[in-house]
Amino acid sequence: MGRTLRAAVAGAAAAGLWAATEPALRRTCRTGYGEVRLLGRLLTPGPNWRQVGLAVHLVNGAMFGVAFDRLGGRGVRQAVIAAELENAVLWPTLLVADRLHPDVRDGTWTPLLHDRRVLAQEVAGHAVFGTVLGLLLPAA
Repeated sequence: MGRTLRAAVAGAAAAGLWAATEPALRRTCRTGYGEVRLLGRLLTPGPNWRQVGLAVHLVNGAMFGVAFDRLGGRGVRQAVIAAELENAVLWPTLLVADRLHPDVRDGTWTPLLHDRRVLAQEVAGHAVFGTVLGLLLPAA
């Protein structure tokens, strides 16, 4: 398996584990929020939002894994830092989600941008992702 494919698989696997931990993260942070739901319900109004959200989440993870590898990232520490940096850079885009997402618009979720519990959940999810990515990517 080539290096790029390994990095993509590592990123997708890390995103998959993050998605699997979402129920525990929601309980711990006391939110109804989820990354898979954010993506899926934003892109698909119908009953297939889970599949769409998970697919997009896994593809995002794969692309992140490849970018991290190509930029020379190595190890758990660097992967967690990179994932948290990505979280910080993308956090303001929740302003758009607050205006467009059906779960915010119908009151299922409170606005996300200023919700500290959602922030805590995103920080924890990105830490899970970064840890798994750092463990799965080869050192050289």
